[in-house]
Amino acid sequence: MNQLASKHAKKELDMKVRDIMTPDPVCCTPEDTAQKVAKMLCEQNVGSVPVVLDQQSRKLLGMITDRDLCCHVVAAGLDPRKTKIDKSVTLNPITCRDGENVENCERLMQEHQVRRIPIVDADDRCIGIVAQADVALRERPERVSKTVAEISKPAPEKPVAAA
Repeated sequence: MNQLASKHAKKELDMKVRDIMTPDPVCCTPEDTAQKVAKMLCEQNVGSVPVVLDQQSRKLLGMITDRDLCCHVVAAGLDPRKTKIDKSVTLNPITCRDGENVENCERLMQEHQVRRIPIVDADDRCIGIVAQADVALRERPERVSKTVAEISKPAPEKPVAAA
């Protein structure tokens, strides 16, 4: 490995989540309606938002995606103006801290097949978010390809219960 490549590799290993995360992301609460959250997703041009206990504490409870709203609210025929998101939230999401290496965050994305990871502080307050695109913008092409492939693998088939 030449000196420049070695220096680049060391820089990548030293890069922290705080260097690539989007700080202070928009968050919603379990009491918000599906319509309010859908508007947030549209306005922010994102596919998911962290769900926090309340806007003051920002204590992370979970994540909600556009797919969650589609499958749990729209497809179920529920009124998005009246339906709270509390039952559609994925609780206890995989998280990282801002001081962790980006490589660890990327590995977690691969292992858990998630495109976004909320970043929390020592009190589990949501302070940022890292998206697959954030990782892709700082990586070498071969690493991006591996991450996208791992995240996009089909979920293992669940055994069908006997009748």
